[in-house]
Amino acid sequence: MTAATTVHAVNGMTARWARDAVEERGTALTAAGVWPLLALLAGPAAGEARAELAAALGTDARCAPRAGRELLALLDAADGVDAAVGLWTRRTLALRPEWTAGLPLDVHGELTGDAAADLAALHAWVRRHTDGLIERMPVRVDPGTLLVLASALLVRTTWPEPFREQPLRAAEGPWAGRELTGLHRRGTDLEQVRVHTTPDGPLTAVAVAGDNGIDVQLLLGGRAVPGGDVLRHGVAALGGAYRTVSGAGLTGGAGPGVRVTSVPSRDSAPRAELTTARFTIDAEHDLLARAGLFGLASAADAARGHFPGISPTPLAVNSARQTATATFGPRGFRAAAVTAIGTRAGAVPRTPPHRARLISARFERPFGFLAVHRASGLVLVAGWVTDPDGWRADGGKVRRGAVVR
Repeated sequence: MTAATTVHAVNGMTARWARDAVEERGTALTAAGVWPLLALLAGPAAGEARAELAAALGTDARCAPRAGRELLALLDAADGVDAAVGLWTRRTLALRPEWTAGLPLDVHGELTGDAAADLAALHAWVRRHTDGLIERMPVRVDPGTLLVLASALLVRTTWPEPFREQPLRAAEGPWAGRELTGLHRRGTDLEQVRVHTTPDGPLTAVAVAGDNGIDVQLLLGGRAVPGGDVLRHGVAALGGAYRTVSGAGLTGGAGPGVRVTSVPSRDSAPRAELTTARFTIDAEHDLLARAGLFGLASAADAARGHFPGISPTPLAVNSARQTATATFGPRGFRAAAVTAIGTRAGAVPRTPPHRARLISARFERPFGFLAVHRASGLVLVAGWVTDPDGWRADGGKVRRGAVVR
């Protein structure tokens, strides 16, 4: 696979997963953390498991391990992104040297059978590779676990122009009447605001550019459009799937949350204004609950083994999970995810003199986001925001019942 083909395949998995996973509650997910693990498993898989993994990946199983390694290399080379892969196995499990030789491992550790000691080592690896944003390995590990293959992904960017924090009282949707921690910014880049014409109506996308080649796209669809479809259309729009109007071509009401007005100005230059809500999202995903989406249905059948290219011992997937977190704040964006797959044996100033055009985008009801590697178009993290940070009169921010200073 070429790099562009791999990016397209990963983004496709992001879109399918988001459409399937986003419900009433907010969530964050990263197919960029799942895809390389599945690719590293597809090559040594056999039978139905091999075919299902290849279909989920969108590539031939023979090419998948190389594509997985190349994706991990792309992630690790990107500014603001750290990626790592770890493997832990029981000493009694014989591994095919040709498989382990092709793994881009940060660590190959041993599972001793002492669940507490093994988990302590796995948790320490997670904390080290997520800068402490995630503290625990998500998969179940017990004395019967023979192998754990995991990836860690850390994404960080800083806004060159910070947002100003201020109270935001939502006027519509499920947040109406709530006082949120609002983030407000005004600038001259009109092209950051775009409206895409999708089959489900107009979709507003605002690109918040980071200082290291990572952009965060904020997405607002029509009130009746499900969050999963908002994210799916947002991913498709990255690839140019829809007709798009941006910047000076926008008119009032062109897209959800978009207004175009005339305001007093010192120089008459047009401006773009973004108002959104600060948020932090934590999420847990059981990949086996969507085994078909990830190509793991047959691989999870413990009645037989599915990975002869890994070991002569029959192996079946018994746990596959992802833990993710994402924060959008006044100074930048941070996100982390750990994905792991476990196997066991198979069985008010003076009025300015001019007026200027102002394009305003306001996000005050549930919205989506995509953290995107600008150069490749790869979606690093996707999410849906339903519970933004609240505001306190003394300046503290209220989140999930706790005060954050």
